[in-house]
Amino acid sequence: MDARLLLVEDDPEIARVIRDAFSREGYEVTWATTGLEGWEDFLRDTFDLVLVDLMLPEMDGFTLCRNIRWKSDIPLLIISARTEDEDKVKGLVDIGADDYVQKPFSITELKARVESAIKRWHRYKGTADFSDTTVYDNGLMINWEQQKVFVDAKEKELTVKEFELLKLLTQHPNRIFSKSELYQHVWLQVDANGLHTVTVHVKSLREKLGDPVKSPRFVQTVWGKGYRFIGEPT
Repeated sequence: MDARLLLVEDDPEIARVIRDAFSREGYEVTWATTGLEGWEDFLRDTFDLVLVDLMLPEMDGFTLCRNIRWKSDIPLLIISARTEDEDKVKGLVDIGADDYVQKPFSITELKARVESAIKRWHRYKGTADFSDTTVYDNGLMINWEQQKVFVDAKEKELTVKEFELLKLLTQHPNRIFSKSELYQHVWLQVDANGLHTVTVHVKSLREKLGDPVKSPRFVQTVWGKGYRFIGEPT
């Protein structure tokens, strides 16, 4: 099967078995050994499915899956030795993984599940499509391809990080993102010391959008929790 897989697994023996087995079937496999490395690989390249272990260094599998799901509907398959029903529910329901395979597993079974998920993905084209331009009430317009933002027909010069923050928030309207989640997704780090960085960038983004804190039109602060996008598309 001609498809690209991202395998995120810190156990080298298990990873090599999976990589070699799928490579023999014609898959192109990218292997990451940490959650953060897997996240960077996902942002850098295009894949048809992601295989994720839960117990990963730097960024755990739950966080990695959550970050990927914010950005794409690509098939996510969790492979884990954890047997607790709570973990399965969290992975399949809360995060939105497509399947959960418990270790130890049969390579034949894993191949079948991967192939089935990829076929469904291609059949329904699960990628979230955005039109070139989205227009919101109160004069906000975003051109996704050119990464340009306008308010009342005037272009606003956003930094790369400011645009990424705005894009993440607008893609998930009314969902509350904590500062930690925003830092993980936009800065690709899990260091708690970066939370002030998020605060500074959100403040700058608001100023450029002309969006006051007390009467927001686009980015709302949910005190004690984080931020969410409340703009309404026209």
